[in-house]
Amino acid sequence: MQELALLDSSLPISNLDAYITQANRLPMLTEAEEKAFATQLHTNNDHNAARKLIMPHLRYVVRVARGYQGYGLPLGDLIQEGNIGLMKAVKRFNPDMGVRLVSFAVHWIKAEIHEFILKNWRIVKVATTKAQRKLFFKLRSAKSRLGWFTNDEVNAVAKDLNVKPEAVRLMEERLNARDAAFDGFATSDDSDDFIRHAPADYLASETAGPAALYESNTHNTATMESLQTAMMNLDERSRDILTARWLQDKKSTLHDLAEKYGVSAERIRQIEKLAMSKVKTKMAS
Repeated sequence: MQELALLDSSLPISNLDAYITQANRLPMLTEAEEKAFATQLHTNNDHNAARKLIMPHLRYVVRVARGYQGYGLPLGDLIQEGNIGLMKAVKRFNPDMGVRLVSFAVHWIKAEIHEFILKNWRIVKVATTKAQRKLFFKLRSAKSRLGWFTNDEVNAVAKDLNVKPEAVRLMEERLNARDAAFDGFATSDDSDDFIRHAPADYLASETAGPAALYESNTHNTATMESLQTAMMNLDERSRDILTARWLQDKKSTLHDLAEKYGVSAERIRQIEKLAMSKVKTKMAS
């Protein structure tokens, strides 16, 4: 991303602790300085002004990212995604809106972090719709206070979030689910009575085997050859009508063919029906 070049290369990106320390040392902007740099950016597309807006606000990205450490993702990755949100906010910030950049940027920072968490927290996505995403983050916060849900707690959360209890229970199941590697080594305890196998050892494959694939390919080839032979036994007009009606990506209508051959659409339908009957008879013989 082009905006990444706006970050000061002097920041110790390879060392997270040093990066955070350095980000916290960067001087903050006054409201007048912030407005002046934002004006320069939007008036002259001044990248240096954009950098001066971004750098003092890196500390806020760190602060927001730390609030999402409970999802098991590296803090450095969360900060990086938050920085992308900050850059997007700076690009869209209007100095005449009457608000400070930090108030405007926090929504963009959280949005990028949310998207990153939803893509990486589980192999299978736990939330796909906007409503599910809202429930996902609010339910995570609620569970940290409530622990295991009882029926009363489910109803209370559902009422608080304005959703059905069934939606809360479904999301709770997704949150409590754990990913398992499809392929893995079988593990056992000290005895031979207990062995845990990977899903690949017991889940049936729904794909066809070599024999079934060969049989299917042979059948398809024979069918196509039979169809081509049957079509060649038709007169040119009948063959053209069947091809245009059934064997082309962009199929012709009865009226299109009626105009082409100067007959009625009903006559085209009759020719099509008769040709189809001849083809079926030839292929069955």
